[in-house]
Amino acid sequence: MQTIGTKSSSSDPPEPAADDRLRQARAPQRDLLPLLAGTATTIAGVGAVLALADIDSPLRAPFTLFFLLAAPTAAVALALRNLEPVGRVLASLSAAVAVILLVAQGMIAVHRWSVPGGIAAVAALSSLILLLVLVRRLRGRTVRRRVS
Repeated sequence: MQTIGTKSSSSDPPEPAADDRLRQARAPQRDLLPLLAGTATTIAGVGAVLALADIDSPLRAPFTLFFLLAAPTAAVALALRNLEPVGRVLASLSAAVAVILLVAQGMIAVHRWSVPGGIAAVAALSSLILLLVLVRRLRGRTVRRRVS
């Protein structure tokens, strides 16, 4: 018995290889992390705006609390990128709680406590930590380029 092979026309797309099919199956998982990061950023930003603008909403307290925890946590997590994931999460959450407590204690000590002031101070400290991390990374890249 003889089998007759048929040639596919040049207009037919080639069959995807096994690696391509595996990569396509993992594509939704890769797209989930940026989606979650964008959602978290949006929630934190809305919480900060609701608190700073003094808007009465049932979402104000949870979103503001999320902002107060997420902003320093993200900044410290970027600074600790060489740690294992579980250690980085625990250390950055601990650092976020420490930043919040230090801001609150400092504002109470100088008799300048206010909710908008506390949110602004936490945002400023988180931005400062993030800025220092980015400057350190850029400086490291410049030094590596000169050496290479």
